[in-house]
Amino acid sequence: MKIGELAQRTGVASRLIRYYEQQGLLSADREPNGYRAYTEADVDRVGRIAGLVQAGVPTRLVKVLMDAEEACAREESTCSSEVAALLAAELVGLEQRITCLTTSRDTIRTYLERTRAGMPARA
Repeated sequence: MKIGELAQRTGVASRLIRYYEQQGLLSADREPNGYRAYTEADVDRVGRIAGLVQAGVPTRLVKVLMDAEEACAREESTCSSEVAALLAAELVGLEQRITCLTTSRDTIRTYLERTRAGMPARA
């Protein structure tokens, strides 16, 4: 598939897909006419990359995380101490963001439940 179809299927702009390629997060084969050719697996990969970026993970760490996920899938059990340090630091930040997002989700859920039940809203 071409970049336009990948963009449409993932909801990620073509320019961001090109940026992901520049950052080494994604690669595409080239057709004889020079157009990028993406596979079905790239749909999932772009979605995963975009999700990590939207969650606040910097692209420099997205590559490390994607590589770590692939290593886990191959059942590799170790990584370098440098990568381990990066992942440990990122884990702290992810847990903080998850806590913040969970609190926001719970607040929205409670507010909507009260609204549906006809309870007066508190400011």
